[in-house]
Amino acid sequence: MSAKAATGITYDVAIAGGGYVGLSLALALKSADPSMEVAVIDPKPMDILHKDPRASAIAAAASRMLDQLGIWQDILPSAQPINEMIVTDSKLRDAVRPVFLTFGGETVEGEPFAHMVPNGVMLPALYAAARDLGVAFAAPDTAASFKTSADDVTLSLASGSTLKARLLVAADGVRSKLRDLAGIRTVHWDYGQSGIVTTVAHERPHEGRAEEHFLPAGPFAILPLPGNRSSLVWTEKTEDAKRLVASDDFTFEMELERRFGHHLGALELDGPRNAYPLGLTLARDFIRPRFALAGDAAHGIHPIAGQGLNMGFKDVAALAEVLVNARRLGQDVGAFDVLERYQRWRRFDAFQMGVVTDVLNRLFSNDSDILRAARDFGLGLVDRMPSLKTRFIKEAAGFAGPAPRLLSGEPI
Repeated sequence: MSAKAATGITYDVAIAGGGYVGLSLALALKSADPSMEVAVIDPKPMDILHKDPRASAIAAAASRMLDQLGIWQDILPSAQPINEMIVTDSKLRDAVRPVFLTFGGETVEGEPFAHMVPNGVMLPALYAAARDLGVAFAAPDTAASFKTSADDVTLSLASGSTLKARLLVAADGVRSKLRDLAGIRTVHWDYGQSGIVTTVAHERPHEGRAEEHFLPAGPFAILPLPGNRSSLVWTEKTEDAKRLVASDDFTFEMELERRFGHHLGALELDGPRNAYPLGLTLARDFIRPRFALAGDAAHGIHPIAGQGLNMGFKDVAALAEVLVNARRLGQDVGAFDVLERYQRWRRFDAFQMGVVTDVLNRLFSNDSDILRAARDFGLGLVDRMPSLKTRFIKEAAGFAGPAPRLLSGEPI
């Protein structure tokens, strides 16, 4: 059974952040080593996780990890496999959007390269599994500050209580307060764009097809959900996104229809709409003594490639493997040389993906006829090269490069 985080013990790992990164890391550690003492701190109560209206694209490697952690079969009935993906590139006013690139949806037979999963299903499943294994929770509460000594780190909470741990992991998002307190600098710039996230119901079935329409303001992604519903990630200039989110339903739906098209029939909003500012944030270092970054606290990237969440899961799989292996060897999980193994594993990959998404966004989020002609030629070329398409699918599925054991569906 779970416990309320206590002040009388020194935890092996304290995790600031109870989102998908923090919860999956806690679950991975306790699953591999039940004797490990793990605590999670989050400002929201854990019993409201089912109210998260968003959905996330879970790559095949991440679903293998969730299966190894024992929760994928609980999630799968609510998941929608992505059976196909198409890419178009056009101006907003164009009557026809030619398809320049298509991807089949399987990495191996019977395994889609990704599923769309409601956050309101995935997050409670992660929490319940972690709770049942004995992960301690301080929620709602906030990590306000911390002090590091040679042997441990003392974390001061907003409630006035304190926690001690051998390692503090900051999984508290792209605007991580703990990252700043640790003195870790970032590379950051704002794209002047915001991503509008909402859900729509439509008349005709999507057949599991995902669509990425490159429009002058930025990508407009249609991601299939169970039933005749789709999740949207709609990129606009920030001022336009604010105007659209604040508009009445009729105006919003009219603008939505201009971008969505009529191929799935009549559209209707099926959830709240929110806009999130988009930028690139890359931490220069992922670690400090007895301190590590994971997820968006380490790397916040543009959603153009749909890899942000899956990069977070890569962090989880790598960090859990490093820490569990160190503990089995009798090493201190908060020791700097142990944490350096994690940093070497993940930092270059995160920087590489940050550069790729930045270049893609700059290449496609514009109205230049010359750039459009060049990129459409490139997309068409890729579409005629099966080996290159296979490589892209493996990358999207999370199988490129040396993978941690959990992402291969293997126990640590």
